[in-house]
Amino acid sequence: MKSIFTLLLLCAAVIVSQAQTGRVSGTITDEAGEPLIGASILVVGTATGTATGTDGSYTLNVAAGQQTINVTYVGYTETQQEVMVKAGEITTLNFTLQESGATFDAVVVSGSRKPEKLTESPATIETIFAREIEEYAGNPAELIARQKGIEYFRAGIATPAFNIRGFNSNFNSKNLQVTDGRFSTLIATGLPLGPLNTTIKEDIERVEVILGPNATLYGPNAHNGLLNTITKDPRTSAGTTVALNAGVNGDGNSLYSARLRHAQVVNDKFAFKIMGEYSAATEFEFSDSVYIDRVGAVDSLGNDIPDGIKEGYNELELNNDVNFTRLEGALYFTPLKDFDIILNTGYSNSNYLSPTNVGRNQIIDWRVFYGQLRLDYKNFFFQTAYTQSKTDDTYSIDERTKAYYAGIDAGLSDEEARGEHSYSTAAKFKDDSDRWNSEIQYNNSFGGLELIAGAQWQQDRANSLGSYLLENDNNEFYDGDAIVVNQYGGYAHLTYNFSGGWKALAAARADYHDVYEFNFVPKFGLLRVGDMGTWRLTYGQGIAAPTILNMFGDLFNGLILGNAEGFELTDGTTLEAQKVEKLQTFELGYRGQLIANKLFIDANAYYNISQDFLSPVSVFFATSRGGVPLREVQSDALYDLYAAIGLEGLVATYVNFGEVNTYGADLNLNYYFTPQLNAYINYSFFDYSVDEDNLEENDFNNDGVVNQLDILVNAPNNRAGLGLNYSGDKFYGGAYARWVESYNYFSSFQIASETLVDDDGKPMTWRGTPIVEDARSTDSYNYGPLGDFVTVDLNVGYRFNDWLRASVSAVNLFNQDLREFTAAAPTRGIYTLEVVVDLPALSKK
Repeated sequence: MKSIFTLLLLCAAVIVSQAQTGRVSGTITDEAGEPLIGASILVVGTATGTATGTDGSYTLNVAAGQQTINVTYVGYTETQQEVMVKAGEITTLNFTLQESGATFDAVVVSGSRKPEKLTESPATIETIFAREIEEYAGNPAELIARQKGIEYFRAGIATPAFNIRGFNSNFNSKNLQVTDGRFSTLIATGLPLGPLNTTIKEDIERVEVILGPNATLYGPNAHNGLLNTITKDPRTSAGTTVALNAGVNGDGNSLYSARLRHAQVVNDKFAFKIMGEYSAATEFEFSDSVYIDRVGAVDSLGNDIPDGIKEGYNELELNNDVNFTRLEGALYFTPLKDFDIILNTGYSNSNYLSPTNVGRNQIIDWRVFYGQLRLDYKNFFFQTAYTQSKTDDTYSIDERTKAYYAGIDAGLSDEEARGEHSYSTAAKFKDDSDRWNSEIQYNNSFGGLELIAGAQWQQDRANSLGSYLLENDNNEFYDGDAIVVNQYGGYAHLTYNFSGGWKALAAARADYHDVYEFNFVPKFGLLRVGDMGTWRLTYGQGIAAPTILNMFGDLFNGLILGNAEGFELTDGTTLEAQKVEKLQTFELGYRGQLIANKLFIDANAYYNISQDFLSPVSVFFATSRGGVPLREVQSDALYDLYAAIGLEGLVATYVNFGEVNTYGADLNLNYYFTPQLNAYINYSFFDYSVDEDNLEENDFNNDGVVNQLDILVNAPNNRAGLGLNYSGDKFYGGAYARWVESYNYFSSFQIASETLVDDDGKPMTWRGTPIVEDARSTDSYNYGPLGDFVTVDLNVGYRFNDWLRASVSAVNLFNQDLREFTAAAPTRGIYTLEVVVDLPALSKK
């Protein structure tokens, strides 16, 4: 990768533009003559571009000759004009854009992996554009909460997150995260990078969220949905931006952020951008209870605690400090017309608290690095990316707390118990994993037929340095240095345009994975494109693949083991190796105008058939794993401990189970009073049905009854939101109210539920403990259901001139205690002031 970077730099240094240049300048306005700020201007077929200032003006240095200038602006129709540029002269070229309203004519890429109108995409896509992000002072992830169909939640001050269409968990890898076409997920766990990402706010061009499966183009784990972040092209966003944030959270603790972005067009062939960020905050005040069975222990009043009774203790040495460092850079080189070579790289270092199925992890100096090369020439696209993940000191707070008190009870001093002994049950997680991705794609049109075809390869090399994966000779995928897993995929995506606005879609994907082998995923669709909008009917399949952790995990000395090879159980039966989870989706949707350029609707209804769920970690009694005696897989200390208390062979692992049908609908109504002012409403409904008589498939906990404890939907039935936005030349702002219905949530040892009783009035149990609200549940505490709140967010800003703007945002304006996730603090208010300086682009050399 370093050699490629050096080569491109040398090429860029020696290539000079031979053509003489002239200048094109003008203004971009709407039909009322009002300037459009931040409109994108691009010379078609070249690397030359810019954006308008606060007065709507622009200037471009371009090669002499006939040129085509393209202008885009969110909410307005894309426009092109041809112009003859004379060397050494200034040519005036003004544009008046027609209002299209909302994002009706917006161009997206996620639905088909090619530019297409949002209304004509064969998928339900939610979009967040650069202007919305620019006008919001807080974390741009908060804007996801304002989109329909997305189950948004905050798991802490640094960890806003989302899920799509149910089945959420504290370790959810079913929503794929992509940045500029590069998978942005951790190697071993498959979890989205989330707060570990390297991209800064000021470099985001737009965010596209696909609701539902899109596996045909993106592969396994584009299962429930996909989040695709597209960053800015320096050729159309040249200039320097400095952003400073300061604020407080609802506990009165400070937060701040400093960010820098510089983008420059060097000449007609070469452009680059560099970005950096440092942000810090303090987590919401909260210490979760860790329940421990201490022999001979006393309670807080000095009374003896009977053996076998678990008492709650605060998390050991909890550190609420949160900070992130992010660095990125990209080089854009255009050696020929229609040929782009793009090299980008990024790095992040993160410290924060992360909720899991077994309490919180203290994330310490978790570093992510990537390098990516993209080649784009006419109908061909190629990319390759390298991603690396490293941490040395991250640990499970829950497990470390238990080990500390075990040390105290064994007679160790406080200092000794807090030292290495507190990590003796493998509480510390290390990571030195990496991944290679490559893809080649071809797209073309043949009359009314549009073709996209491609092939992908991914190699994951997971290395926990012996801390949480089965890295030994019993694992055939361990090469002595890392667990190596390859997967190969090929896809084809065909769209045919019939007369009368009808379009048909047929797509398919074939994947081969080293462990779970071959899978085939099809997708079909029919679209009716009209003057006012588009109807679409689609059928698609998706798969959720077991992660390397699911397959080869070895946590806490073998208490939790991956299930790539199956288990032989003590009762003589066999527990099958885990396989992929499968999903089929039927969806009907409409996106368009109800009143021309005023009232817009985006609605969809869907029906899902899900089977072979990837279970949360579950407990069994086994004699061996994949033919290897369990004693040889687990640590001697752990195996002997369970044998001594009559639990020989106890192991926690992952399985497939069940078949359930889910269904729902999402609605967005958006009314534009003027191009600058709009109001909108979102509503989502979600529910499920299951065959309660099919005990063999659906009785996951083997209690003889199929109920909500077997089908862990983990989503509210109803959600709604109401918003108001204004984006003027000087003032801008918005308000959004979000309602989430109360719902029960179960994720391994973490639960949030009302008190549940069976038909006989007896308490229902979870992991052997009665499900009682506001009481202990296994090793953690049940604070009651999630949701059941209405919260209001607010943002207001002002542009002083071309280069200075300031804004404030309030998340959870009234500082309510919101229970949004388990193993996490109740979220409270976040109040932020942002000041941004935008300096103009430097002149090309």
